[in-house]
Amino acid sequence: MIRRGVEADCEAVVGIYNAAVPGRLATADTEPVAVSEKREWFERHTAQRPIWVAEQDDRLLGWVSLEPFYGRPAYAQTVEVSLYLHPDAQGRGLGKRLLRHVLEQAPGLGVTHLVAYIFAHNTPSLGLFHAFGFEDWGLLPHIARMDGRRYSLSILGREV
Repeated sequence: MIRRGVEADCEAVVGIYNAAVPGRLATADTEPVAVSEKREWFERHTAQRPIWVAEQDDRLLGWVSLEPFYGRPAYAQTVEVSLYLHPDAQGRGLGKRLLRHVLEQAPGLGVTHLVAYIFAHNTPSLGLFHAFGFEDWGLLPHIARMDGRRYSLSILGREV
């Protein structure tokens, strides 16, 4: 079941996010973050820019969020989409369900464009977003440094 995230979900959402840190594929955070550090971020999500969670048997297995792309009025209809899955849920179609949900809900939220920032070496995520019509809109070469290595960031986007 996919539903709107509520305050009680914050800890599980952060846990799923933190599970991605060691893999160096999905986040530029190099150490796990505390729930207290992410609470304000979680609470900034509104009915118009929500966070949705995927739940099965009372366990959160993934989440997807929409956030303002850039803090200027002319970009109000464009949002950044972020998607994270619990390691147990990866490769089982949940990412597709969450991304499909975003695309179905976006028009009703006044969203016309979606942007995603994905590490260029994260081939599973790139494949998922490309399968849903996201195109390569840019590349920021070697912009991140983790563990002494440099990583590029792909910018993907699509019109809704």
